[in-house]
Amino acid sequence: MLKYRAIARSHGLHHHGLARRFPLRGTRQLQTATVTDGDIARLAAKPLHPLTLVDLCKHGRPPLSKQALFNSANFTLEILPSRLAHRIQSLRALPYIVVANPHVSKIHDNYVHSMSTLLPYAERKIETLQEEIAFTEAMADLVQTHANTIAVLARGFLEARKYISKDEITKFLDEHLRARIGTRLIAEQHLALHFSSKPHNDFSDGDDPEQFRQIQNSSYIGVIDTALKPADVIRSCEHTVGEICELKYGVRPTVQIIGSPDTTIAHIPMHLEYIMTELLKNSFRATIEAGMEREPIEITIAPAPASDEPQSQTKSSKSNKFDGTVSNVSQGNVDHASGANKPVRSVSENIRAIGEQTRGVTIRIRDRGGGISPENYAKLWEYGFTTFNEDEIMDKVTGGHSSGGSGLDALSSGAVGGSSLAGLGYGLPLGRAYAEYFGGGIAVQSLWGWGTDVYVTLRGVGKIS
Repeated sequence: MLKYRAIARSHGLHHHGLARRFPLRGTRQLQTATVTDGDIARLAAKPLHPLTLVDLCKHGRPPLSKQALFNSANFTLEILPSRLAHRIQSLRALPYIVVANPHVSKIHDNYVHSMSTLLPYAERKIETLQEEIAFTEAMADLVQTHANTIAVLARGFLEARKYISKDEITKFLDEHLRARIGTRLIAEQHLALHFSSKPHNDFSDGDDPEQFRQIQNSSYIGVIDTALKPADVIRSCEHTVGEICELKYGVRPTVQIIGSPDTTIAHIPMHLEYIMTELLKNSFRATIEAGMEREPIEITIAPAPASDEPQSQTKSSKSNKFDGTVSNVSQGNVDHASGANKPVRSVSENIRAIGEQTRGVTIRIRDRGGGISPENYAKLWEYGFTTFNEDEIMDKVTGGHSSGGSGLDALSSGAVGGSSLAGLGYGLPLGRAYAEYFGGGIAVQSLWGWGTDVYVTLRGVGKIS
């Protein structure tokens, strides 16, 4: 029961009083089915299609009706098994000595386990509340099973880096970790919709009309906040990073927010929180180590004009205007091992293009931390690029605690792997993956000897009824 309550809290559902007893939950084990090579090959042969935030919102605003909840469960079931199969195929395509690494092998086994919990539902529709509850338990197990995937893979590739090239590691991780964002998001969205559904409210102990009104008036649709205020996320991240800075260095830089701090967008708070935490960590450290802590870090929030479309990798063939779809590349849906790189339609009957664009936002972070040296700038987006030396890296891999590490290396977002990722060189490329997943991006401009400007662009979610 605790893990379901923890999942509810992690999605902000505690704001609505929903982190309560999981309805009708007994002590039964998850239903599983044996995963065969034929199952994996059949499911991995299906092409993957880009996922839009508006597609995750299509089942309506909470509290969902029973039928809408079934629709969410069946949509989730329709697209998750093939995504898991693609990841299994991709892992199996790595050199054998890499897959034999215990950390990489563990990730492979986790994906096979999650596949085994979905196969019992794969050939039928979910049509009863008991089936939906059992399926939701499988989704909670999936989220928990893969909670530390990135940190475990990081250690596996560090240990096996003698047997695979840097380019191969970067290519694999860029695809795999982007694909993981979507897999986890799809499962988390159904979990959040379940906890804020009418059936859940009906089955929960102690009817609370006020709680039900809070659900109805909430700006959340699952894990998506349709009135997300970036300034609030920035202030929260500033406080967290500042506390670590003060503990380590005895000082903390200040953050000045200018532009349009009242701007709201429809997006996923956890994604923006991870991005801003990583970027502020870098800015705070650089500012302090350059002795410029008295110079404020300036953050500008600039909403995109309503008439303009933010830039994207996917353009209409007839014009330069964004056509409402999201790039397969940005979402990690193109991996050669799974055969997903064959031509596919830009959208399927299930994955809808954005009909009417809501305003996006650009956030500029400007610091006086001395900039990025040319040799480091060229490696900025490499997975595993870090300023740690070999001994410190191996200390992290083996679980040691080097005394030379910076306090900021103890900080990383729990949504993507916790503090075990700290200092392993995954922060920036992961942040860019989160930004690009729904058509946004991160750009860095450095003036060596002076400071750095980082531009984070997020797209609006689209029209939500």
